[in-house]
Amino acid sequence: MNILMVLTSHDQLGASGKKTGLWLEEFAAPYYEFIDAGAAVALASPKGGQAPIDPTSDEAAAQTDATARYHADPAAQKLLAHTERLSEVNASSFSAVFYPGGHGPLWDLVDDQDSLALLRDFDAESKPIAAVCHAPIALKNLMTDAGGYFLDGRNVTGFSNSEESAVGLTGVVPELLEDVLIERRAHYSKGAVDFQPYVVVDGTLITGQNPASSAETAATLLEMLAVGHQ
Repeated sequence: MNILMVLTSHDQLGASGKKTGLWLEEFAAPYYEFIDAGAAVALASPKGGQAPIDPTSDEAAAQTDATARYHADPAAQKLLAHTERLSEVNASSFSAVFYPGGHGPLWDLVDDQDSLALLRDFDAESKPIAAVCHAPIALKNLMTDAGGYFLDGRNVTGFSNSEESAVGLTGVVPELLEDVLIERRAHYSKGAVDFQPYVVVDGTLITGQNPASSAETAATLLEMLAVGHQ
């Protein structure tokens, strides 16, 4: 069981002068879910090399058991520092793909052509595609063979407008993920309480709403692989 994790390479939070990147929990929790289940995990990003970590996700208030484990794990840190270039990755080598979030994907994974090509290949082979928090933005411009948007009619979730407002970045991000998903005619839903786990499954597509959903999104992906999507 080989799982590809696709990470952002973008580290600038718009015009705010602050840094962004991937949200550490959204990498760490799924990563350990996968390796603890015996999966082989590969990391890729548009530029390759070090995937930037949002500094806010590394502050004391954002720490979890998974992030603590990451900080005590030189092998995981080395992997994150040496991601493969997306252009050099082949979907046929993997059982599934997982996109962690953070705000970075709103800038680079939204229209990265290598990412879109990979997603088309995973979809064509009916292999599971999972994305958490802001990472469903990577599906915005994904097209089907019939010429429509992949998201059209899909049941999905992702970081909500109310959560973006709560973290004070509504005016900083290039677009609001909830609005994008609805504009693409996806059937968007969110949990009853912000920042609590909420996961939506539609066929081989799995989406999680926020950082708290990352472990459950990964576990759902493993369950899907266990029943035959390998």
